[in-house]
Amino acid sequence: MGLWSLVRFAHVAGAALWVGGQLALSLVILPLARRMLEPEARDRFTARAGRRFGILTGAVFLPVQLATGWAMAWHKGVTWASLAEPGYGRTLATKLALFVLVMLAAAGHGIAHSKGRTEMARTLAVVSLVGSLGVVLLATALPAT
Repeated sequence: MGLWSLVRFAHVAGAALWVGGQLALSLVILPLARRMLEPEARDRFTARAGRRFGILTGAVFLPVQLATGWAMAWHKGVTWASLAEPGYGRTLATKLALFVLVMLAAAGHGIAHSKGRTEMARTLAVVSLVGSLGVVLLATALPAT
C-alpha cells in the first residue's frame, strides 16, 4: 500500500463520513428526535447536533477533502485545461461543481436554520444530501489515481 492509496483512502473516508452523517441525521436521528422529544428539547438537540456536524465539516471534512482532492488531481496531472476534456476531465469538473453547490447548500441550511426559516433549512438539507449522493456517483466514474 503506497502513499496514493492512503491519500485516496482519506478522501473516500471523508466522503463516506460526510454523506453517511447526512443520511444518519436525516433518516435516523432527526425522525427519532421528532417523535421522542418535547418540542423545546427537540429544537435544542437538533440545533446542537447540526452545529456539531457543521463544526466537524469545517474543521475536518472540508480540509481533508480539499487537500486530498487537490493532491490526487496533481498526482494525475490534472490542469485547468484538462477539466474541459471529454471523459475524466469533464467528469471531474462536474463533480467539483456539484461539490461546491453542495457546500453552498449546506452552509445555506445552517444559516436558514439559525434564522428560524425551517422550510428553507429543510429544503437546503435535502438539496445538500441529494447533491452529495450525486458527487459520490460521479466519483465512482473516476478511475483510481
